Amino acid sequence: MHTFKTAILLLFLLAALTGCAARGAQSDDPALPQPQNTPAQTANTGEPGTGAASLVPRKLARGEDGVPILRVYNTGTDEIDELPVEEYVTCVLAGEMAGDWPLEALKAQAILARTFVLQFVSEKTSMYDGADISTDIREAQAYDPAGVNDRIRQAVSETRGLVLNAGGKLPYAWFHAHSGGLTARAKEGLDYEKDEPGYTQCVKGMENDEAPAEAAEWTASFTADEVLAAAADSGAAVESLTSISIGERGESGRAKTLLISGREVSAPAFRIAIGSTKMRSCLLTSLRVEDGEVRMSGKGYGHGVGMSQWGAYAMAKAGKTAEDIVLHYFAGVTIDRAWGESGSPDASPSPGNG
Repeated sequence: MHTFKTAILLLFLLAALTGCAARGAQSDDPALPQPQNTPAQTANTGEPGTGAASLVPRKLARGEDGVPILRVYNTGTDEIDELPVEEYVTCVLAGEMAGDWPLEALKAQAILARTFVLQFVSEKTSMYDGADISTDIREAQAYDPAGVNDRIRQAVSETRGLVLNAGGKLPYAWFHAHSGGLTARAKEGLDYEKDEPGYTQCVKGMENDEAPAEAAEWTASFTADEVLAAAADSGAAVESLTSISIGERGESGRAKTLLISGREVSAPAFRIAIGSTKMRSCLLTSLRVEDGEVRMSGKGYGHGVGMSQWGAYAMAKAGKTAEDIVLHYFAGVTIDRAWGESGSPDASPSPGNG
C-alpha cells in the first residue's frame, strides 16, 4: 500500500478485545460477529483539559484571540484564504453533516474536524503550494460554506478549541457513515500499514433505525471488466474472472483480502478502485460470480474506522453528549482544549505559535 492505497485510503483518515479471521470463506451467507457480543472499552470521560495546547503546529500563526490561522486553498475560487481554524471547522462541519442533525452529534463531528486539520498540518504538506490545507476532498475534508446555519455555528462555538489527545499526539480522526453494526480497527478497515494505533477499537456502531436503509444494508453488481480493472488498480493483475471469494476477515467481520481468480488483493483498496459508493463497505454478507458478473451484498457504508456518523446521530438522539459519543469510538484518548473558550485568548500557547 505504498502508492495507491496510501494516497487514497489515508485521505478519508488498544482495546483488549478478541476476534477471529477466517480464510478462504466461500459461503454466500458468511457468519458475522454480533454487535451485542462486542463491548466498548471503558473510556476516559473526564472534563476537557488544557493538555492539547502544545499540539498546535508551531508554524501556524495565531490571532489575538489565540485561535490558529490557516492558509486554505479554495478550489472554488483558486485562491488561498486565511481563516481562523474555528471558521474553517464551521465550513467543514456543514460539508460533513446535515445542519438539522442533533446538536451533540454535530459537536462530536466538530471535535473530529478540528483534530483532523491540526493533525494534517502537523504531519502533511498540502498539494497546493503556499497552503496549509485545501478544500480539495482528495486531501482534506468536505467544505461547504453555503451550508452553514445557526446550529452548526453553535456546535463549533460550544466545542471551541477541543481536540482529541492520544497520549500527547493528535490521532487520525477517522469517521464513516454507518458501521453496519461494528466499527473496525485501522489495519482491517483501511489496510493501514503502520502499527495499529492504540485508539482504534472494534465496538458497537450504535446506529438506530433512522439511518437510511441503503446505508445499513446494500447490494451491488459489477461486470467482469470492472472487477478486473479494479483488481489491477489494487495491485493484482488477473487475466480472467473465474472466481471471487473472501480471503481473510478482520475482527469486525470485514473482508481484509479478496481472492479474485485465486489472486489475493486488499479488500479496502479494491473497494476504492471499483467505486466506494457502490461497494459501500467491506463488511460483506454475500459475494459470488453469477452470469459473468460479480454480485455482492454487505452492511454499512464506509471504511468502518473511528466514529460512525449515524451512530453519533442515534447516540445524540438518546441523550448522549458529544464527549460520550467521541469517547465511545476512540479508546484511551482525552478531549482537551488547545486554545481558550470563546471570548478568552489561550492562556498557554505553545512557544513559537504566532
